[in-house]
Amino acid sequence: MTNSKFTSELDKKAHCVNKILQDILAGEGGIDENLKAPLRYTLEAPGKRIRSALVLWCCELVGGAANRDAEIAAAAVEIVHTYSLVHDDLPAMDDDDLRRGVPTCHKQFDEATAILTGDALLTLAFEILAKRIADPRVAVKLIARLAEDAGASGMIAGQVADLQAENTACDINILDHIHTNKTAKLFRCAAAMGAICGGADEVQFAGLCEYGLKIGLAFQIADDILDVSASSEQLGKTAGKDERASKCTYPAVVGIERARSIEERLTAEAASALAPFGAKANTLRELAGALLSRVK
Repeated sequence: MTNSKFTSELDKKAHCVNKILQDILAGEGGIDENLKAPLRYTLEAPGKRIRSALVLWCCELVGGAANRDAEIAAAAVEIVHTYSLVHDDLPAMDDDDLRRGVPTCHKQFDEATAILTGDALLTLAFEILAKRIADPRVAVKLIARLAEDAGASGMIAGQVADLQAENTACDINILDHIHTNKTAKLFRCAAAMGAICGGADEVQFAGLCEYGLKIGLAFQIADDILDVSASSEQLGKTAGKDERASKCTYPAVVGIERARSIEERLTAEAASALAPFGAKANTLRELAGALLSRVK
């Protein structure tokens, strides 16, 4: 698959997820418009939808097609990711003014609204999994997976460690702990949820979880590098904030060249995890390569 064809496939998945998110919000008639407006604002900001595309592609790989359960799971992952960005941008956290090329939620509205918007997004993700997944057994598996990887032993643990590591003598072990939890586990979660929706066996499930974790780590290294090498216009968020906040990042701890080397190794390991799937997993291999070479 050529880069342009892969980009087109990713754009199609993003369009599909955007439509699902719009339909979900439109169907939530009980939400006050004062809250629905910031929900719509944050969810309709121009994100890449990589995690939600990963759900759909993993379901297609093991099940032959992306079913309705995978579409709902993809929406849930995107909603949780968006909530994390809304809260991450708050003054008490990373205090950012720009996200996905538009003003952050607390800048567009106000800080209290942003906090409540994040709260509403997080609970909405679990609500749609509980109500819209056809098989209750599948729903329980998806809810448990998302709660674990996005919760206190996953993404939140990583965010806590990230804040604690500011202005400290960070080392590679602390760095790996932060990035594994803060970023990579949600990628692993997306792959796992797609595998669950597609009816993966144990070998397929393990392979896709390993793949998701590795590309998540590589994604975060690329993010760290871009923070010091790209402009705010390229990134759609404020560049250079990691260094100014004395964040624990790969460029800060090991330097840019070694960071790129680690990123390449993780990408290769992600591709290796797909070996049992053969050529059927080429789209996921393309995704790993695209994340390696991204410029925003």
